[in-house]
Amino acid sequence: MGQHLIDTNIVSKYMSGLLPEEGERLISAVLDDRSQLSVITQIELLSWKSSFDAQIRGFVDDSLIFPLTDEVVNACVNLRRQRKIRTPDAIIAATAIVNGLILLTDNETDFVGIPNLVLVNPNNL
Repeated sequence: MGQHLIDTNIVSKYMSGLLPEEGERLISAVLDDRSQLSVITQIELLSWKSSFDAQIRGFVDDSLIFPLTDEVVNACVNLRRQRKIRTPDAIIAATAIVNGLILLTDNETDFVGIPNLVLVNPNNL
């Protein structure tokens, strides 16, 4: 299994049981290894108010969090200069690119066409 960066929306759908069977299998396989999240996903997940608070906290605590390094910041700035993209999405994309990770997201429209970004939508397997 390759290295993956998990986007917030996929965590939400996985925990809520909203992924199709193949997507669920993929995420389960990815989670068998240590989950990898951008610092943005960490912030978003820990900001939720839900019945899953303890589960989310445990998930985040067990995950490898990629911080904002100078290299990620520079890649993010370059992305935002090249295209209209929200800062959180640019940080997530830059984190995946800089670290050679496949982005797992179902938010394809915000990430489509970004050079060197490999993404997989678990809803479309």
